[in-house]
Amino acid sequence: QVQLVESGGGLVQAGGSLRLSCAASGHTLFVGYCMGWFRQAPGKEREFVAAISRNGGTTSCSDSVKGRFTISRDNAKNTVYLQMNNLKPEDTAVYYCAADWGRQTTLVLTTALEYNYWGQGTQVTVSS
Repeated sequence: QVQLVESGGGLVQAGGSLRLSCAASGHTLFVGYCMGWFRQAPGKEREFVAAISRNGGTTSCSDSVKGRFTISRDNAKNTVYLQMNNLKPEDTAVYYCAADWGRQTTLVLTTALEYNYWGQGTQVTVSS
């Protein structure tokens, strides 16, 4: 079983940038996991942000963050990243890292139900 720990959240002004990291430990043949980022704002449901395939060659982002956020992974460091640029107040949420094992190498997963492992989340607050 893999454990996921997010870091890099914080308070930033609109237009600023943050880079979130998610480090995996435990059962970490990390290259075997599809990875994703989700977020949940107060009073709202958890929503998909970005996902990356096992080999890093395929990515997907939600329309709300496309062109501003980039997901990447370093399989040697067992870590997935979310680079967030041009942040907006509506990006304020708790951001969660998620993982699922054993999918096709180039597959990306874009729904929460497809993931079996979750981190505890990191708060991102964007002030106007």
